Amino acid sequence: MKHILTAVLCIVIMFILASSCSQSGKGTPPPPGKAPEGMVWIPGGVFDMGAEDEMAWEEEKPVHKAKVKGFWMDVQEVTNAQFEEFVKTTGYITDAEKAPLLEEIMAQVPPGTPPPDPADLVPGSMVFTMPAQAVPLNNYANWWKWVHGANWKHPDGPDSDIKGKGQHPVVHVSWNDAQAYCQWAGKRLPTEAEWEFAARGGLKKKKFVWGDEAPTETKIFANTWQGKFPSENKAADGFVGTAPVKSFAPNGYGLYDMAGNVWEWCSDWYDKYLYQAYEKGEVQDNPQGPVKSHDPGQPYLPLRVQKGGSFLCHDSYCQRYRPAARQSSSPESGMSHVGFRCVKDVNQ
Repeated sequence: MKHILTAVLCIVIMFILASSCSQSGKGTPPPPGKAPEGMVWIPGGVFDMGAEDEMAWEEEKPVHKAKVKGFWMDVQEVTNAQFEEFVKTTGYITDAEKAPLLEEIMAQVPPGTPPPDPADLVPGSMVFTMPAQAVPLNNYANWWKWVHGANWKHPDGPDSDIKGKGQHPVVHVSWNDAQAYCQWAGKRLPTEAEWEFAARGGLKKKKFVWGDEAPTETKIFANTWQGKFPSENKAADGFVGTAPVKSFAPNGYGLYDMAGNVWEWCSDWYDKYLYQAYEKGEVQDNPQGPVKSHDPGQPYLPLRVQKGGSFLCHDSYCQRYRPAARQSSSPESGMSHVGFRCVKDVNQ
């Protein structure tokens, strides 16, 4: 009888503790209903945003507190098959399929810059092109080429296609294109804070989405570069370029490819020194990013945030396959290593 009473008492205590924890808000709140197809619930909360370790770049500092609300997020990057459905339904034409306008180009370069060759004012996009030998890493033009006819349907140029790659992430999509897809799908792009919170998967102060263990050529966690960037790709992870979504283990929230594969657009304007402008100790509540773009290195070019790194990330060059890492690009630009995923608000 004594053992039975003890067991009953333990059950009662556990119930009280669980109830107290739930009421105090210390427990993780449950999803607000059934998940939309292909999405998972990200509970929101306060986290340490940015990085200050040996891998961190200037634009990631200092670490600061940020708070985000709960939201739904696509478990994977938007695929070629999904984007193709959007295009077939709406007739949408991506930025890479349109000829660039001379006046727009000249508005984004320093005064006095010579105009581009008229022959280059045709539809196209930037394609990674592996050099035949080692090249200096201080000039990305050594491996990026403007290719006429490159777009989401022809990722390497007009002679390429996406046959058999329906489950690969769509690439050569601009921020504008991603916005259009999200609107059609009844979703939106994540803010940078939402994206980083989700990428961390519930882990605290970890360098990578899987923890602190650095990847190697034999210990592989994501689709990144193995070999000597940019002239030697050993493809030890099994992929020379993009990988089908869900090819690697998900993070703690069940999200795939939050590191590597393709960079992902966020809704925010990019300010290289945004974090340095925050008051020390202040929690940024549901930050939406700066009101305008700012990067001293590209003063004439408006920029949007990209997160997550890509199949081109390598320790010798950038190490940006980390949740804190951030880079930027102009809203109308697409490249062969840039894609996106969507999020959805509870009431959306």
